[in-house]
Amino acid sequence: MRWDRAITLHVQRPLGRLTGTARRGRLPILMYHSISDAPEPRVSGYYRTNTAPGVFRDHVGFLAEHGYRSLSLPGLLELLRAGTPFPERSVLLTFDDGFCNFYTEAFPVLQQHGFTAAVFLATAFIGNKRRAFAPGSLAPALRGRTPAAGAECLSWNEVREMRKAGIDFGSHTVTHPKLVELDWPRIRSELSDSKAEMEQQLGEPVTAFCYPYAFPRGAKTFVAAFRDLLVDAGYACCATTVLGRVCAGDDPFSLKRLPANSLDDLALFQAKLDGNYDWLAGPQALFKKLTSRNRIKDGVACSDCQGRELSN
Repeated sequence: MRWDRAITLHVQRPLGRLTGTARRGRLPILMYHSISDAPEPRVSGYYRTNTAPGVFRDHVGFLAEHGYRSLSLPGLLELLRAGTPFPERSVLLTFDDGFCNFYTEAFPVLQQHGFTAAVFLATAFIGNKRRAFAPGSLAPALRGRTPAAGAECLSWNEVREMRKAGIDFGSHTVTHPKLVELDWPRIRSELSDSKAEMEQQLGEPVTAFCYPYAFPRGAKTFVAAFRDLLVDAGYACCATTVLGRVCAGDDPFSLKRLPANSLDDLALFQAKLDGNYDWLAGPQALFKKLTSRNRIKDGVACSDCQGRELSN
């Protein structure tokens, strides 16, 4: 049994029910990647990035049956700017990387239930014809541990069709690199070039960004400089892999999310929505602090840590 699931369901959930405060005032942003049955034999449960189509249908069906409504990215930003509490039973669904199975598997389910979502695109892998997801900066030793590598991505025609249907799109860089390992000119290029390509293809401003791989929140100098770079590039928010839910007053440039995958049965899924999974943010932060040695040197952001978060 997964230890995080056991603690969530048998310790945190009873405590949440006892106090009655777990759900109140916070927005769950769900983080999906590929909607696929593809196995992930060498990836532990927390870090898996595939969600089986049947499991995804169960998730969205649960949301609909329990009266949840999906927020859009602009709706989220409007509430954050106003400092307004989130409506009860609101949720934001996000999908990283831009796999074509979002179009074939997730999009029809969302339409069926009247839900929207935000999809973050790594633009090097989005074309007029199918392209394979191939993040170039991924270390060779890690390639076999990333099942998404080689999966087909969306086409621009599909992106435009879904945008007209109300799906939001944001940038996930151009080549999906580990940004903290790049120099600042390359980082700036990844931000601005992906934004420019998306705006040309969609004919509208693109103001949402999603950080690829583990967000290096322990590297405070880098995070502050990166936030300034996002603002300068014209972005209004940044989704991260930092675990938790969003509350009024949070910084839109460091949005917390909750990972979802095929191993999220409905009991664990509901516990995440209710806030009973938020406890893991503390151990997650401690783990990153102990295993990563981030540093800033001569204006170049670098890290020895390959990161356990292969998601995103």
